[in-house]
Amino acid sequence: MADIAYHAILARLPVAAIRPIVDRSAASLAGIEQVMYIRPQSVVSGINVADTVPLAPIAPQAVVNDPILAVLDGVPVVGHPLLRQHVSVEDLFGLEPNTLVAQRVHGSAMASLIVHGDRNRPEAPLPRQIHFIPVLGAADRFPPDRLIVDLIYQAVLRMRGPADPSAPHVIIINISLGNARRPFHGHLSPWARLLDRLAYQFGILFLVSAGNVTDEFPMRAFPTSLEFENAQDDARARAVVRALADIQADRRLLSPAETVNGLTIGARNVDWVPQADRPHARANINPFPALDTSNPSSALGPGFADAVKPDILMPGAREHLRVMRSGGGEIVVAPARASRGAGLKVAAPPALAGVEGAEAYTNGTSAAAALASRTAHRIHDALEQEYGQEFLQLSNAQRAVLIKALLVHPARWPDSTASLVRDLLGPFGRGQAPRQKDNIRRFIGYGALDPEDTVACAADRATFWAVGSLGDERSLDITVPIPAAIGGRAQPHYIAATLAWLTPVLPGRKAYRAVRMKILDPADIEGLGVAAHGNQPDGNQINRGTVCTRCWSGDRAAVVTANMVLPLRIQREPSTGENIDELVPLGLFTISMPGQIALYDEVRARVRPAAVRP
Repeated sequence: MADIAYHAILARLPVAAIRPIVDRSAASLAGIEQVMYIRPQSVVSGINVADTVPLAPIAPQAVVNDPILAVLDGVPVVGHPLLRQHVSVEDLFGLEPNTLVAQRVHGSAMASLIVHGDRNRPEAPLPRQIHFIPVLGAADRFPPDRLIVDLIYQAVLRMRGPADPSAPHVIIINISLGNARRPFHGHLSPWARLLDRLAYQFGILFLVSAGNVTDEFPMRAFPTSLEFENAQDDARARAVVRALADIQADRRLLSPAETVNGLTIGARNVDWVPQADRPHARANINPFPALDTSNPSSALGPGFADAVKPDILMPGAREHLRVMRSGGGEIVVAPARASRGAGLKVAAPPALAGVEGAEAYTNGTSAAAALASRTAHRIHDALEQEYGQEFLQLSNAQRAVLIKALLVHPARWPDSTASLVRDLLGPFGRGQAPRQKDNIRRFIGYGALDPEDTVACAADRATFWAVGSLGDERSLDITVPIPAAIGGRAQPHYIAATLAWLTPVLPGRKAYRAVRMKILDPADIEGLGVAAHGNQPDGNQINRGTVCTRCWSGDRAAVVTANMVLPLRIQREPSTGENIDELVPLGLFTISMPGQIALYDEVRARVRPAAVRP
């Protein structure tokens, strides 16, 4: 059966259930057959501690000790002024005593980004503490005598298990780690399988870094470093994209970034370095000075079963390239480390004896995942502030998938990036559009995300959301009111829909996802003056994971009648394994027409219950 109620602005929400999976050991959950030897990626290359700057005095701020977000990473500097009030450390594995303060680099940086964002762009800290369980010890390395999947499993079970959980309200977990020795080549790693099982069992959204591939690579377009440096912006960008495409098989996602239930975060070449500090990066070369795309080191998709991965791009600093050598008519380059002129500003261990706190710079997908986790927390805060107990009374799983959908929903392909990759890599000819889009999504997934856009309220945009349950081989329509404000105006507007869920998994079977869903194109969508947007993944490509998003855009005048509604159909495909009747799907539907400030108010008046406070 189908049971769903859509939520628009302030509509009341039903509560749906997720069937739990019986608790098992970490090895059983992940389907492990052999021991893995794992090293975290982007630890050494991620932070330039030599570029440390002193920390200016900061005023203490009140925070709530009821975390909804947890971090599994290296031991942080708990006494750092930026972290002291905001991070609650649970040293479950006894790693803190043997980790020198000077070595607490990666965990401190990730905690800083989650709590404060990029310190080059001052923002308010998160209102809640974050729960931190170290899984990296001395020198930011995994303990040599422990299996990483067991560490992750025990950490999650400690926080959310049935026996006296230490952080029972955690629904977001940041994993800015990866296995550089296990790039994804079609087979799911035990680590990714574990995250998928835990996500469904406990209703958790895992945000995982795509991985940084910092190996050097050849560029045949430029015979000398001088020609590379002096090239026009477009020529340089095209040469770098071509070089990366030529070696894409060697720059795949790093385990566990192929997770099916989690979101995989790539690094977008964006930061907020003050213009006065930019010269500090001039020793290296900016490959994309005018192109909004992923960093050169950001690992490429797709994911398991050809799913869209990375899911989204978040700011990972303007990563530069350094020329390693030249000869034979080509140069060899490698991603440069973060610096004051090209990096995200974060908390760091003290550079000098007696200095209580300092700041340094980082970049890459670890940082991008941390900023995605911060954005997820801000989405939760915004929903809690607007809806209060109506939102908080939803199950953990419902809130997790709601945040999951809201993170992906605003992501879009930058037009210039999509055009460059399409023109450069092709292939060309009739019927080649899906393969062209496949090349684009390898680099940018569903697209780049502006963290502010996910929580902003705009007068010319209205977003609806829904939670509920959907049985096997069933479909349902979410009825969305169409505002008269978009009718009769031949100007750009768009309609977008996103669906997200958590699926049980079937290890060892080809059909790993036990539950598959899709969004069907509305039958009457063309009457609203829109058509499927060209710059988005192909309709077949978006139906291979646990989140899919569709956008229809146009500038033709829409035909809108009084009290018009548009049915948005969600369809659940036949099960390929065990029958799971109850699930938490989530539908998001956005209508936008830039400049029409009456749009939001009109929709709000149609759907908002009169008894609910403003």
